[in-house]
Amino acid sequence: MKLNDAVFGALFLALGAVVLFSIQGFPKIPGQPVGPALFPGIIAAGLCVAGVVLLAQGWRRRQSSGEPWFEWDEWVRSPRHVAALAVLLGSVLLYIFGVNALGFLPTATIILVALFKVLRVPTGRALLIAVVAALVVHFAFYKLLRVPLPWGVLTPLAW
Repeated sequence: MKLNDAVFGALFLALGAVVLFSIQGFPKIPGQPVGPALFPGIIAAGLCVAGVVLLAQGWRRRQSSGEPWFEWDEWVRSPRHVAALAVLLGSVLLYIFGVNALGFLPTATIILVALFKVLRVPTGRALLIAVVAALVVHFAFYKLLRVPLPWGVLTPLAW
């Protein structure tokens, strides 16, 4: 889907305005010329400026060439690509709602196999890569970075 620049400009402007409004409540540091609101304020001001520029460009382009606010890309008409999007969104939902019950390793393996299958990777290769990738990611986060990943159904095997 292609969005007109004015749409993104309005979103950036709104986001910048919300951040500028919310940082007003940040505490001041006595004796310091800068406080915790300085850098978020600079970024928010930049978002507002970029939003105004995008809004003006998008509005001008829409007026001159009649560019629509948004238009669908070709992939939206492809069942394979729509299925890939559905699998991707379903994977995110499965992780959010299923990782505590299933555990990280089974959930990651299921998600990777589903994503590989929608990308037409042969089943054996998809399963092998998914298991190895899940184990490597689990090792990196659980052992090296000490992130507490859920074990779920594999709790008796926790190491």
